[in-house]
Amino acid sequence: MNKNKQIRILFVCHGNICRSTMAESVFTYMVEKAGLSAQFKIDSAATSTEEIGNPPHYGTVSKLRKEGIPLVPHRARRMTADDYEYYDLLIGMDSANIRNMQRIAGGDPDRKIFKMLEFCGTSHDVADPWYTDNFDETYRDVTAGCSALLEKLKKV
Repeated sequence: MNKNKQIRILFVCHGNICRSTMAESVFTYMVEKAGLSAQFKIDSAATSTEEIGNPPHYGTVSKLRKEGIPLVPHRARRMTADDYEYYDLLIGMDSANIRNMQRIAGGDPDRKIFKMLEFCGTSHDVADPWYTDNFDETYRDVTAGCSALLEKLKKV
């Protein structure tokens, strides 16, 4: 990892209150535990406008609290084309997020958009607790993706 260059990562889901906020908090926690906070700028965003300004979903808050992971202070916001220019990696939670991220960014000419579980070697989507109400499953997916991402970046 290049200690002179900060890696900027944006986690993205549909509303920015469940999965991407969970990923932002989990990855921030992992980076802090690894002593690498100075090497990262971490944020999250939505592809929709439905939840703009809202805090993280109570299920995400509850699951993170149960796991002892601090919730990053956050209000939902929408991803912009400028985010594509600013961030080094833009990580979507599912295939629909990826399509919408590419639409917002005007494509992916710099190959910076990835699906979260790609870092685990799979094309699966991160389970969406908005529909399943299963924050445990989402947490497992997010933790696996964040862990694999961090390991990959440590080797860069």
